[in-house]
Amino acid sequence: MTSRQKLWLGSLVLYAVFFSWYTDFGGPLTDAEIQAFISKTQDQNLGGNQSARGALLEFLQNDTGRQFLMFNAVDLAKNPPQKEGAPPDADAQTLIDLYMEHMIPALLSRASHPVVVGKSVADSLDLLGIEGAETWSDGAIMRYRSRRTLIDIIGNPEFYERHDFKLAGLEKTIAYPIEPRIYLGDLRVLLSLFMLAVTALLDAHLAHRYAR
Repeated sequence: MTSRQKLWLGSLVLYAVFFSWYTDFGGPLTDAEIQAFISKTQDQNLGGNQSARGALLEFLQNDTGRQFLMFNAVDLAKNPPQKEGAPPDADAQTLIDLYMEHMIPALLSRASHPVVVGKSVADSLDLLGIEGAETWSDGAIMRYRSRRTLIDIIGNPEFYERHDFKLAGLEKTIAYPIEPRIYLGDLRVLLSLFMLAVTALLDAHLAHRYAR
């Protein structure tokens, strides 16, 4: 095998390893997986109300096995309550940071990650059919490998312990998932283009060197 062939084969293998890690090939959640999650978390109350838990279970039952993006609109609390485990007089951002200390490693280790995170720069520019949603302080979009990954994260008891920090740090929030039809920021696409470009450049260099 020539050096150029090894180069292309190596790039293909590296990409295949990333692709297999970044993609859930397990298909939709099974009834057994959902029931195991329900049993494991039956004493927990996501979001502080049963309607949120009901929406979550419906989301799991309608699984397609694909990745999804979670859209988050966030308004930080002006005077958050004191929480056990947080510094005295912790502000809202400190409480959110305590929550994210758990979430970021949990996400990254499961091929899930932030896509967009930013501060609001204006009140809502388009608002219809909802009250109290004029003002938001932050927004974020998170990528999840699959709904199976989601229940793996929130099935951890530490998630609910840390989730209390998030709830305490928020005045209000809306979070809802979508399955993207168009997602140009998909790392599988970006990495394939990057590796193709780099490998082609290295291949051209090798071809030029051997031609001399």
